[in-house]
Amino acid sequence: MSTSPNPIEQSFELAAWRCADLTPLVCQRLFSEHPETRAMFRSQGSELVMGSMLALTIEATLDFAGERSGQFRMIACEVASHDGYGTPRQLFIAFFTVIRDTLRDLLGDEWSPEMSCAWEQLLTDIEAFAGITA
Repeated sequence: MSTSPNPIEQSFELAAWRCADLTPLVCQRLFSEHPETRAMFRSQGSELVMGSMLALTIEATLDFAGERSGQFRMIACEVASHDGYGTPRQLFIAFFTVIRDTLRDLLGDEWSPEMSCAWEQLLTDIEAFAGITA
């Protein structure tokens, strides 16, 4: 099924076979693990905003984990943008962790040790790239 040798890409490819839209799963997990985020989205149209935010994040993540052709720079732009919204930087990086955890749960037995290692490294690299400190 999966053709990419990149474990990050593999995780998204396999998830796409199981789920047409990750948005509801990611939203549910984000709001459950970080209830303070619910108030950050307006009540009307928040599904569209979250879907767009997730799509841009996935594109930037795949580029960051792959070719780094330019889309990955959106991560640094969004850190600055979210700073303006008053979003704590740790909460910003938590969104990437929520995506990883959602993929892991969705894939179940197909989640590999290679994916786990690649995602751990990716999260560390994104934190460093975005200037996020513990």
